[in-house]
Amino acid sequence: MRNLYLALIHHPIVNKIGEKVTTSVTNLDIHDIARSCRTFGVARYFIVTPLELQQGLVKRILGHWQKDKSGAYNPDRFDALSIAQVVNSFEDVVAEIIKLEGVDPICVATGANFENSDGAVSQLLKSEEAKDTPILLIFGTGWGLHPEILEKVNFCLRPIYGLAKDGYNHLSVRSAVAIYLAQFANDGEHGR
Repeated sequence: MRNLYLALIHHPIVNKIGEKVTTSVTNLDIHDIARSCRTFGVARYFIVTPLELQQGLVKRILGHWQKDKSGAYNPDRFDALSIAQVVNSFEDVVAEIIKLEGVDPICVATGANFENSDGAVSQLLKSEEAKDTPILLIFGTGWGLHPEILEKVNFCLRPIYGLAKDGYNHLSVRSAVAIYLAQFANDGEHGR
């Protein structure tokens, strides 16, 4: 049985001119991505930021839904957010997965700006390497993942293209997460 994990990286990220930056965490990403993760059976959703103020924001949002009154008011939201966790770095994500699974995950990066990729979700799931190994799906914010992260991944997925004839593919990260998770569910029966 394969376990699927997801990381939303806020550092290191590139900005529109290619500089290494840290992006801000958004409330919508916390809630909406957690809901997609829970729907598609993701074991843990990691929000990666080294900024203490941003970590405090995430913990405050998650804590709000852990209170009895909020959890009782919207139990589905409480359930979805229970798999979310804020961490300092990508390395912390991998260390946590190793602690939970006992093995290194296959690290899979996504990006709308990938020119070279290793292929589609179905190719990854059919690979011998992915057979019984946890998979970490890595999403960037800003203008994409910094090369520092990309050097550490095992596999890069093909960007998502819709029906726009001009190749436009600038989805919100929330939308991209839902599409990739649906592909995993349809192509691989990842944990079933």
